[in-house]
Amino acid sequence: MVGARGSAAPLITPARGASLEPLCDPISKENCPTRQIRARRSGPINVVSSNVPLAVTLPIRPTKTFDRRGQAAPKQTIEKESKLRILIYSIFYSPEPTGIGKVTGEMVDWLASRGHKFKIVVPPPYYPHWKVFKGHSNWRYVIEREDGVDIFRCPVWMPSKQSGLGRLLLQASFVLTSTPLMLWLAKTWHPEIVLTLMPPMGGLPTALAASSLSGAVSWMHVQDFEIDVAFSLGILKGQTWRRRAIKLERFLVAKFDRVSSITPRMVDALIKKGIPSDKCRLFSNWVDTEQIFPLARDSSYRAELDISPRQIVALYSGNLGEKQGLEILVDVAKLITAHTNIQIVICGDGVGREHLLQLANGINNIRFLPVQPKERLNDLLNLGDIHLLPQRFEVADLVMPSKLCGMLASGRPVVAGASEDTQIAREVLFCGIVVPPEDSVAMARALLELSSDPLRRKQLGVAARERSLDQWKKTNILTSFERELSAARPRP
Repeated sequence: MVGARGSAAPLITPARGASLEPLCDPISKENCPTRQIRARRSGPINVVSSNVPLAVTLPIRPTKTFDRRGQAAPKQTIEKESKLRILIYSIFYSPEPTGIGKVTGEMVDWLASRGHKFKIVVPPPYYPHWKVFKGHSNWRYVIEREDGVDIFRCPVWMPSKQSGLGRLLLQASFVLTSTPLMLWLAKTWHPEIVLTLMPPMGGLPTALAASSLSGAVSWMHVQDFEIDVAFSLGILKGQTWRRRAIKLERFLVAKFDRVSSITPRMVDALIKKGIPSDKCRLFSNWVDTEQIFPLARDSSYRAELDISPRQIVALYSGNLGEKQGLEILVDVAKLITAHTNIQIVICGDGVGREHLLQLANGINNIRFLPVQPKERLNDLLNLGDIHLLPQRFEVADLVMPSKLCGMLASGRPVVAGASEDTQIAREVLFCGIVVPPEDSVAMARALLELSSDPLRRKQLGVAARERSLDQWKKTNILTSFERELSAARPRP
């Protein structure tokens, strides 16, 4: 019972069969400055005289308590009760500079700054190089603490050469070493949400067991459809194995209380896989539009790379992996060799880097940069006059490159290889040019078209920036996700 300040007033108590229901949500605190109390009646409300301040006794948590003016209980009470304990289970995490690890680290930093509590179970950082980062070990357990967040690093087996089998063994080793830790944290820390990131699929039983043991809500977030992608690209082979893997995936995913993904098309794919629509949520990737923005000056990379201000830079920055189909960029460079005013710059790392270097050997209008420090990301993205976004036809709508968010926020047009009916094509529609996937001639033609038309580049770049502010702004997306997490928390 929480009492209000003030003079004597009647004491309101609900009679048997009656309940008091607040008209607004004290967790989100929306529309709460002028609260009222409504009685949902199956019996009378008794009003008796009393010489004590008004108080409302509710058979619910303290955050549901209000005074006679309809005002919320003291702010500190609500804030204390609304903070969540979240256990995260992922095979990628910060300080990995790209992909799922980067996005997950940013999410945790933002939510932790809002007071939510986290424990993170992950392997040592290794992506996109597929080598354990310097200063980390893949042979022992390590506990790190960063800004109040506990990070539990588990041992993993790291393949010397990437292959489908090697990836499966890496994932299996992580599941093996992390499962006892997940169950121990579930039992001793009592999280309210167990959030697991997919890929990999192999960790889903562990996440479900941890949520069951702790009574937490189980939440799975799909960044890409790992099984579909692996078989579509030939990383894994065999139609019988594919059918079995997809059947197992559907069975496991359906066990989660909430399932989210990063695009409307991918949420639709979840529903088609048999996940009830009321369990599905959209949780998009984002960009920090205060960190990534159009510069009023030339990028410092131009001077460092000795690129003239009059030259046009076509930039690809991201993972150099198998899903992107980056060989097309080498083909484009060959097709535009005669146009010496255009330079293609590829920045990143991954399993496909060495192969690309071999293909580009002897081609003068293409350059490679390693992964750059995150402090220089805005400067790097502003190096490009045009951003290039190739994608393989087989993975259409199975993934959504998070790098697109930064491309748009930098205020530059994008040339994307994507089928017209895909989510990527929809995002780029008024911000650049969409060409058929894996069509080097069409991409080269679009690149030449934009390079010769500075006014159109500027117009498309302005539209790209506006779209990033409208659709991909970090604070908007994470605020919405925070509300979804609070709504999903278990109630006593």
